[in-house]
Amino acid sequence: MVIWCLLADQDHSLLDAVEITEGRELLDRALARQDRGPYIVQAAIASLHADEPRDWSQIAALYGELAHLTDSPVIELNRAVAVAEAHGPQAGLDIVEGLGLDDYRYFHSTRGELLYRLGRSAEARDAYQHALALVHDRAERRLLERRLAELRTE
Repeated sequence: MVIWCLLADQDHSLLDAVEITEGRELLDRALARQDRGPYIVQAAIASLHADEPRDWSQIAALYGELAHLTDSPVIELNRAVAVAEAHGPQAGLDIVEGLGLDDYRYFHSTRGELLYRLGRSAEARDAYQHALALVHDRAERRLLERRLAELRTE
């Protein structure tokens, strides 16, 4: 069973320390060869996500580099999440609002989460409902329904 949760709710004790060490050794070797492609940047981001606490400013900077390499609005959405963690939800929302990913459920769920954190409940509710209309995974659906229920009690 897949259980979807927010990044802040993830249990780092479930991570495999041996695999993380091996991955970081491979990343170090690639960096020593001065490899700088998108996969190297993704590996560096993954490595930082294994740390607790996460260095959100560094993760945001790496997502910025990855966005430059890939020109992907989905990568920009990921950068917005990291920016929101580093600099607050409004900074992340400022990035999200310009992405134009209207048919992408994670755009709406991310936007909803940022609006939720800003206390903009009606707008958050609309964004979560839009995401819910696009989701097909039951675990994701439960997470979105839980968020909507929380907004109804406010």
